Amino acid sequence: MQEHTAAPGAPLEGVRVLDLTRLLPGPLATQHLADYGAEVIKIEDTGAGDYARTMGAMGGDTSWFYQIVNRNKRSLRLDLKHPEGKALFLRLVEHADVVVEGFRPGVMARLGLDHAALAARNPRVVLCSITGYGQTGPYAARAGHDINYLGYSGVLDQMGAAGGPPTLSNVQVGDLLGGTMAAVMGIMVALFDARVRGTGRHVDVSMTDACLAHAIFPLTEVLAHGGVKPRGEDLLSGGVPCYGVYETADGRHMAVGALEEKFWHLLCDTLARPDLKPGHLAEGEAGARVRAELAAIFLSRSQRDWVTVFDAVDCCVTPVLRLEESLRDPQLVARGMITALGGVQQYGPAVRMTALPARAQRPAPERAGMDSEQILSALGLADAEIARLRALGVI
Repeated sequence: MQEHTAAPGAPLEGVRVLDLTRLLPGPLATQHLADYGAEVIKIEDTGAGDYARTMGAMGGDTSWFYQIVNRNKRSLRLDLKHPEGKALFLRLVEHADVVVEGFRPGVMARLGLDHAALAARNPRVVLCSITGYGQTGPYAARAGHDINYLGYSGVLDQMGAAGGPPTLSNVQVGDLLGGTMAAVMGIMVALFDARVRGTGRHVDVSMTDACLAHAIFPLTEVLAHGGVKPRGEDLLSGGVPCYGVYETADGRHMAVGALEEKFWHLLCDTLARPDLKPGHLAEGEAGARVRAELAAIFLSRSQRDWVTVFDAVDCCVTPVLRLEESLRDPQLVARGMITALGGVQQYGPAVRMTALPARAQRPAPERAGMDSEQILSALGLADAEIARLRALGVI
């Protein structure tokens, strides 16, 4: 198969990824790989394809959602249930390093495309399966979403204000930490091992497992006291004055993260309230009194006023920005985190590293299968054969 052209020196130059995933966790994981030079071929079925294409607000022929998690990929439509579609996929596997899928457990085996079948064609290939509950266990076959994975892992119970119900976030912790980032980590570990030993692995990503594995402070409470503190009463969830969110006069908020004593003392001096210094880590009634004092102070001025005050003081007090404000924030702009591609505003790569050259980026594939001819020609198929497969509905 023809070599993928990546910018010279890109860390994942020469790595080929076949992406069978849809929606969010898998597509964003493979986009991260593509951002660092991997060739990613997005393989969609010949029916609906990735239904993220039409999910939510539209930015032309495809949704904004689809466009910001599928850049730097090429698109191939392929019917894996058709014998010739399966055969084509296995030919692609022979030249691939990674296959990523997000079907329910057992689907790849029923298609005849489990890791054993893929490894028979390419022993070095890494198969990454992203599911809610993993490939094994009593919940393996269940459907789920971010809210369910957070619920089972004990994370959702800890999110929210004291005395209130668990609080939801539109930053999907389960999907993104549990699915996207865990998949990228697993793929890179297995890919490294395959390069060293010559044998690939099946990477089994459970979004529930990965959420649980990062619930660090709740586990310390269980180990120390036999159970977690009530929601909103922990060190990092509003239980102490020095770490929390305080409303300002204009209905906005400031984030106070003065956990270290030196920062708390500097905050108190800045507010001309040295009497609050003993309340740094106060809990219970004493903590509530200090929080109330601090809340009254922040309510006396606007967010902009407080930003002016604390921009000059290094004590971990910052504004709570709306996302449209974050997109203009000088720090994020300076880091290149705000970019545009094909007229669509997007985030830059999440991680910076030395000697990473700028590489040509391509927008998300506008049409499912728009690169089919190019991909299959590089695989050695003649134009007439490609036309025949298209007529059969295989591609």
